Amino acid sequence: MEPRFYSSGDDIPEAQRDRPSSTKGGAKRGIFRWVVWFLIGLSSAIAGLIVSWLTYQGAETSAISVPMEPMVSVYVAPNANDLVGTSSSRESLLGHFAYEEAPETELVSSAYDSAVQLRPSAVEQFDAMVAEAESQGIYLVPISGFRAIEDQHYLFFDVKAERGQTPLTRAEVSAPPGYSEHHTGYAIDIADANAPGTDLSVAFEETDAFKWLEKNAPRYSFELSFPRGNPQGVQYEPWHWRFVGDSESLKTFYQDR
Repeated sequence: MEPRFYSSGDDIPEAQRDRPSSTKGGAKRGIFRWVVWFLIGLSSAIAGLIVSWLTYQGAETSAISVPMEPMVSVYVAPNANDLVGTSSSRESLLGHFAYEEAPETELVSSAYDSAVQLRPSAVEQFDAMVAEAESQGIYLVPISGFRAIEDQHYLFFDVKAERGQTPLTRAEVSAPPGYSEHHTGYAIDIADANAPGTDLSVAFEETDAFKWLEKNAPRYSFELSFPRGNPQGVQYEPWHWRFVGDSESLKTFYQDR
């Protein structure tokens, strides 16, 4: 049999053609692709870390350079004129609050003037206060205590007409009927026996009686109803005091204000 010669690669069986070299090339290509993807992933991770670090630095810088301003609560004092008729949820008129009339059965006369009546707790402390003042040479005179709504009607409407006053002007010195503290049996007007010319006037503040009351009235649970600049807009009345020495009197003057 004559020997067979392979003249070209095309005559080599397909199963034996370039098999070793093809395997090596595929392995190299796989390693190369793995290295490429690894480098891409590593680059992405590094880029993410850089972006996060820059974001954190920017936020920290903003927090330092722009401090939060402290919250400040500002209280604006009300204008007395704005409080007329709108002081609170409690019913009011021309700057005065509404009060119920004390029952006559709950009123007691002062030992210093039987015509001046107050509720028992108030009259007891008032008489004790007058007694102490007298022991120190100060003579307090009770002028007016409890006042009925009918009496207040005259003091407001009739006097207003006599003097030609407007309701708002009259309300600065006298409450409309139904809105006077005198209805409660806890309010009282006080004068100085040694200075009768100052009765029911601002000049009363210059008397020894008023100066004594300023220092001692709180010990007997009495306070000025209408001091200077009071929020109700009522004229300053140094002679007008009210008793706030028990729960009922506190409710009367302070609840819902």
